[in-house]
Amino acid sequence: MSGPKIYAEVFGILITETMVNTWIVMGIILVFTFFATRNMQKVPKGMQLVGEMIVKAIDNLTENTMGKKNMGFAPYMLTLFMFLGIANLLGLVALRPPTSDLAMTLALALLTFFLTQFFAIKSKGVGGFLKGFTEPIPLLLPINIIGELANPISLSFRLFGNMLGGVIIMTLIYGGLTNLMFFAGGIPILAHLYFDIFSGLLQSFIFVMLSMVFISMAME
Repeated sequence: MSGPKIYAEVFGILITETMVNTWIVMGIILVFTFFATRNMQKVPKGMQLVGEMIVKAIDNLTENTMGKKNMGFAPYMLTLFMFLGIANLLGLVALRPPTSDLAMTLALALLTFFLTQFFAIKSKGVGGFLKGFTEPIPLLLPINIIGELANPISLSFRLFGNMLGGVIIMTLIYGGLTNLMFFAGGIPILAHLYFDIFSGLLQSFIFVMLSMVFISMAME
């Protein structure tokens, strides 16, 4: 088991397996949104219906978690969920999920972290933002700072660990079943159902939910 492959180097920039698979995910999202919105009907069907169901579900989740006044975050959460959901499903077509690379999950977690700090300052002002680190008593200042810095680390390592664990286990399963053709059909299917679909979509949901909670709590 090795890390993401390096395909090429262009002007000193390494083109890795993670980058290429990320472009594939972005392409899938663009193609889906194009075909889901190119001929909008009053009574949705097909891809438009699927798209509207996803948008409605994320809108409801955002409203229930962050409140109606923060519905402006729904497009970001929708984009995040679609990217993570599709990225985590790439194992179904024998591609390595970009989210099994710590660089990818850390970048997404830092995006949420900086959004959290920006909107906390915008909501409370600089003074109120800094004062929040001294509550409920000033003695807890170091712990509050460490707790804030730990959020992107826990967010990124949770997703990375779960997805990399799934990739490793699937690799071991396929390697171990090479000489056991009788079981070769059933076990990988069950493993894909759990690690790629169930765990992949669950981790996408957890990442989005925690992003909502971190941002909304910072603005209170």
